[in-house]
Amino acid sequence: MGTFATISLSESNKGLFKGAFSVLARVDNSLSSYKINSPIYKLNKHKKADINLYTYEALLLSQKYYKESRGYFNIAIGSITKELYRFGEDERIPESWELNASDTSFNTLIFNTKSAKIGYGIKVDLGGFGKGYGVDRGVEYLRINSVQRARVALSGDIRCLGICEIEINNPLSSRPLLRFSTKYQEMGISTSGNYNRFVGTPDNNHLINPNTKESQKNFISLTLISTLPNSDIDAYATAASVMPKALAYKFLNSLDLAYVALESDESLVLSENIDQYVNVYK
Repeated sequence: MGTFATISLSESNKGLFKGAFSVLARVDNSLSSYKINSPIYKLNKHKKADINLYTYEALLLSQKYYKESRGYFNIAIGSITKELYRFGEDERIPESWELNASDTSFNTLIFNTKSAKIGYGIKVDLGGFGKGYGVDRGVEYLRINSVQRARVALSGDIRCLGICEIEINNPLSSRPLLRFSTKYQEMGISTSGNYNRFVGTPDNNHLINPNTKESQKNFISLTLISTLPNSDIDAYATAASVMPKALAYKFLNSLDLAYVALESDESLVLSENIDQYVNVYK
């Protein structure tokens, strides 16, 4: 999934490390657009592919997020992120005419439990929630094995079993944006930002509005905190990041979560309900 994975377990559960990391590897092999044996890689290349259970679940979730976000979460953005910018590969800055001509039609995706197909000129990119999905599957494996205290993290996507302490990275300073402890026995944290993955400058970042086909410039970082599955909050963070700012806050305020937003003018915005989810360290 293009990032480091970390799992924290108690000494008594250390025998579960291998199995948990194997689950993460299977998710990566099922959702990757880079690995040549991945169903998603084959789907992008051949416009049809056989899929497995993880791929099917991910595509089903992408359909849900597309509807809930009114199209702002759209895995067909791969026609831009994979085909034009080529993030993670031979990166480039596309011409404006290339962006305008790109096709991000989500409704060309047709799939069932065994196979999927997409329209000509379409590529899909599950990076907008793939890490969150991986975290969920890793935590699911630990729950099945009766683990009550653990932390699974894929970059900015973290899931805590039991109370844990979190620091949100500040891209503008060595001091964290916020330090807190979670209030619930299981909580997820997901951070999306324009400061890590870009070509040339953050103006050409990977968070792209599928309607305007422009990289987002409203938020330097956006962190969501919730008891919802990590796949959900990862997708919601991606969707909100590319929405017009007023719509983004309206969308986030309609959901069962708290947020920490660092806006492009360096203003820090905390949701009014932040104290319902975390204990903030002053």
